[in-house]
Amino acid sequence: MYTITLIPGDGTGPEIVDAMRRCVEATGVDITWDVQHAGMTVLEEEGTPLPDSVLDSIRENRVAIKGPITTPVGGGFRSVNVALRKLLDLYACLRPSKFYEGVKSRYPEADLVVVRENTEDVYAGIEFERGTDECAEIMEQIERLTGESILDDSGISIKPISESASARIVRFAFDYAIENGRTKVTAVHKANIQKFSDGLFLETARRVAEEYADSGIEFEDRIVDNMAMQLVQKPDWYDVLVMPNLYGDVISDLACGLIGGLGVAPGANIGEEIAVFEPTHGSAPKYAGQNRVNPTATILSAVMMLDHLKEHEAADRLENAIAEVIAEGDRVTYDLKPDRDDPSAVGTSEMADAIIERL
Repeated sequence: MYTITLIPGDGTGPEIVDAMRRCVEATGVDITWDVQHAGMTVLEEEGTPLPDSVLDSIRENRVAIKGPITTPVGGGFRSVNVALRKLLDLYACLRPSKFYEGVKSRYPEADLVVVRENTEDVYAGIEFERGTDECAEIMEQIERLTGESILDDSGISIKPISESASARIVRFAFDYAIENGRTKVTAVHKANIQKFSDGLFLETARRVAEEYADSGIEFEDRIVDNMAMQLVQKPDWYDVLVMPNLYGDVISDLACGLIGGLGVAPGANIGEEIAVFEPTHGSAPKYAGQNRVNPTATILSAVMMLDHLKEHEAADRLENAIAEVIAEGDRVTYDLKPDRDDPSAVGTSEMADAIIERL
């Protein structure tokens, strides 16, 4: 039996998480759900979108699955997702993008996994606001050390990339490739321009790749802009892609676009001892309570969770059931229909029912 932290989220989160939960329970895997609330639903009551009780639950159970959580644009509280990654040292963001028959896509050959470093780069949050004394001091130091001046009306963000974090994420990518029957790891970077940050990432990736020389996993590297172009030309040339944080954010969404969008794209944030699984799309609050949104990404995230728990047979059955329902195309949500206005589209709960019937 497993005890797993379950975070419904807000917006449409509770609906799609309920659909996921019913599908996972239908596999027969014995799970006790430790339900915890985070996001807009607890902000007013708790004074924070991420109460300590949520973190305590995840640390105790070591596995969690969550729905999307709303983060206001331009203000309000910090992203719960970013906070979870930092506070729990979930250093690896794992984003598979796999085509399923029945999903509208120009790339039926696409089957990619983006491994994104989660703790460094500009997402470290080291910033200096335009016009502040701190920003002026940083500008002075940069000019003193480099001889380069920065316009007075600039804001500054710092991009740290370390050898240790780079080595950790590249090893994660190789280990994932070995465990999942993948054949190639591609390191993605901008080392031709950012020689001391991305250059260190690339140098470290090449060194770590030598440790896996006898694994049978091919290694190569690509400059990030060239990688973006090649993915929309020939995604079948690539397999596991590993990269620093910002590029991982962008390239993982590009990869999702190849296979039909975020609605069919699962995700996970994984550390040494803790793993948190979640869909990669937003909370779509305008659709909350309408039983309308596609639960596929959340249920596929549960497939990843079951694989993480070594419940591979249950994971395979659940993924196959999802694939059958999508391929059949009758009992799917509106966004999975060829015509989004198709009146035969079903709701979130009804699509989950169709998946359960095939388990």
